[in-house]
Amino acid sequence: MKPLKNIVFDFGGVLIDWNPIYLYREIFDKEEDMNHFLGHICRYEWNVLQDAGRSLAEGTRVLQEQHPEYREEIAMYYGRWDEMLGGTIEENVKLIKPLKEKYKVYGLTNWSAETIPIAMERYNFFKDLDGMVVSGAEKTVKPDPRLYRILLERYGIQAGESLFIDDNHTNIETAQQLGFQTIHMVDGVNLEEVLKARAIL
Repeated sequence: MKPLKNIVFDFGGVLIDWNPIYLYREIFDKEEDMNHFLGHICRYEWNVLQDAGRSLAEGTRVLQEQHPEYREEIAMYYGRWDEMLGGTIEENVKLIKPLKEKYKVYGLTNWSAETIPIAMERYNFFKDLDGMVVSGAEKTVKPDPRLYRILLERYGIQAGESLFIDDNHTNIETAQQLGFQTIHMVDGVNLEEVLKARAIL
């Protein structure tokens, strides 16, 4: 195993607490109605198309045409998107500065190019990153290996010298296939403890 030189963070679920529930629990009176809407209307698979570069306006229009009975609720998804931000996951964000004393720190995220500026303006940790690759700007999403390769090529780093941290198992698998060291952030994983146990922090 090569000496570690780079730490690569996913954002949502690792550094940022983002969840549509934060908005829609204020919109729907019944939790089952909210769950139906998020599970069958504004689905994960639909949101990923915006993360892959489709405009928010186009994504909204297409879904409103498919589900006109939810026209207003669909419009809120991006119209009130900032209300889905629950803040930073501080126990992980606080590790960035100590990690920067020994490593370069990057971001690799599935995120719309139109909404990432909202998060960047709100959260200070972005200025501490040495660089980041945003799927919406590149028109490709994890787990497509192309997005990881853009990161490697843009910043002149090697996968074998990089640790990738993500909460999505499929994304972790692709990183491992490309040669990254990895940490899968599932419930119960204490990132600081894992980094210390591996003598990274």
